[in-house]
Amino acid sequence: MNKASHDHSDASLTKNQTLVMQALEGADQPLSAYTILDQLRGRGFRAPQQVYRALDKLVEIGMVHRLESLNAFLACRNPSCDPHTTVAFTICYGCNHVSEFSDRTLTSRLDSFASSIDFTPTKSTIELGGYCAECRDAQ
Repeated sequence: MNKASHDHSDASLTKNQTLVMQALEGADQPLSAYTILDQLRGRGFRAPQQVYRALDKLVEIGMVHRLESLNAFLACRNPSCDPHTTVAFTICYGCNHVSEFSDRTLTSRLDSFASSIDFTPTKSTIELGGYCAECRDAQ
């Protein structure tokens, strides 16, 4: 897998991509495409396709991550994150807090496994669902 990082301040973003990125950067939790659309209706967004096109590009360049289990998106908080490496998230079911992390050892192990079965990964995302210490202690 490619190990180069991406630039989180990419000046080549379109207006819509910039607005979607700003919405995600200002959020304290992952947002669905429809939540983003609702937030940006006053800024010229009229259809879900506008949001999805912007999100697709932002995910492609690694500035945004998609959380499959939540069907939601969040801004990448790690400037050295590589869109072609393994990214992992912890997702608290209590407070909805999401933490992003990557680990070279994990990426290396997954690359070795993929190689052993003659598979070429282009992306790998791990989502760990559970409860943070505060939510677990409150139960």
